[in-house]
Amino acid sequence: MRYACSCVRNPVRAAIALGSNLGDSLSILEAATAELAAIPDIQLQAKSSWYITKAVGPPQPDYLNGCIILKVGIDAQELLKTLLAIEQKFGRVRQERWGPRSLDLDLLLYDDLIIDTPNLQIPHPRMQERAFVLVPLAEIAPDWVEPISGFVIRDLVKKVDCSDVHLLKGS
Repeated sequence: MRYACSCVRNPVRAAIALGSNLGDSLSILEAATAELAAIPDIQLQAKSSWYITKAVGPPQPDYLNGCIILKVGIDAQELLKTLLAIEQKFGRVRQERWGPRSLDLDLLLYDDLIIDTPNLQIPHPRMQERAFVLVPLAEIAPDWVEPISGFVIRDLVKKVDCSDVHLLKGS
């Protein structure tokens, strides 16, 4: 698969949440991470452990979730297009809101920017409510400041119920 480059002058950090609850979730998440890291203008900086989490939405299997930090030389819109293309490659079908999925890639943070367009909101609009995002993100980026609240990730995670987020053994 070929990805277009809409390059930015200086590479910036981006935080991505990964999730899967269909198929071999661990293999899918590892392969999606490797796929992202292999793209020109994208470097993997950090990867969290994997966590088993309760699904949000309709009844469905538990998720496997984690986060990665990338250094990217592409703009946020281009990164979003890349994430959507990788989801599709791994069989993502959008049928129902918050339904089960083979792969979910969410762009959480892009440097310290606040973006609000019809197809992209950064920071991710529900990030602060979701332990399954904040726990792995706090593991690899505890001091990253969420630009709307002004709080660092390590403090945001203290404000959510983390009882349904469990470390995957051997992760």
